[in-house]
Amino acid sequence: MSAASTRSTYETRSIATVLGQIHVHMVGSGPAMVCWPSLLMNGLMWDGQAQHFQSTHRMILIDSPGHGQSQPLSSRFTLEQCAVCLRQILDELAIEQCVLIGNSWGGMMGGVFAAMYPQRTRAAILMNCTGSAAGIGQKIEFFAMATLLRHLTQVPAPFVDRAVKAFAGPTTERDKPDVVAFIRDTVAGVAPRSVSWAIESVVPRRADQRQLLGAVQVPVLVVAGDEDRTFPVAETQAMAAAIPGARFVVLDAVGHLAALEAPQRVNTQIERFLAGLGG
Repeated sequence: MSAASTRSTYETRSIATVLGQIHVHMVGSGPAMVCWPSLLMNGLMWDGQAQHFQSTHRMILIDSPGHGQSQPLSSRFTLEQCAVCLRQILDELAIEQCVLIGNSWGGMMGGVFAAMYPQRTRAAILMNCTGSAAGIGQKIEFFAMATLLRHLTQVPAPFVDRAVKAFAGPTTERDKPDVVAFIRDTVAGVAPRSVSWAIESVVPRRADQRQLLGAVQVPVLVVAGDEDRTFPVAETQAMAAAIPGARFVVLDAVGHLAALEAPQRVNTQIERFLAGLGG
């Protein structure tokens, strides 16, 4: 799997938002399914979902702020600003309501979006994410990481190696070289100064959102990977517990990027969840 092999199948747009011009990849028709990726990834991490659901849904894959072909970042932001950014994307694309799918950063933002804009959210699938603030160890590590990247013009190899370890579970590292290559190539291709602002905003400076998540009124599925080295299952389960009525699923042999590592199993979970909503 590679960005080069999938990009040509998509219609693309650049949309003005509070967090700069945001690049989106679009394919398919029907009710909107909007996908927001993890830090250091781009919208094409959702290619397995787009190819599967494009016959029934209008798939909107977002290059999140400062990533992919979106405008580089030059300052910090909040998850609430990310939610406003997504609302502006929906407005520009004339999408009244969507199924929202997010991974890690996208999952955190997805919970905030569902609380802020319930009328725009038919349902949310939040994967490999947390509603809690970062612990002291993560804060120290990621402040240092963001500070270093802000002074570089190219991502150093040890940083790429660290990202692979954080994102791919042991099973994926051992058995799925194409996924590991996609992660490695995508991380190596980011703009260090731009993503440093996203890293600082999403990890060490993020607020505890569990009280806000308690206001979510839409159907939510929370997915964890039992090999996630970034957010242990218990942390993701605590997020699910904070959301009234949320369903919680753990996928075995999956790390931090469930949709990329196990697309067919994730697609099945999404189909079952949406089928249960009716309408």
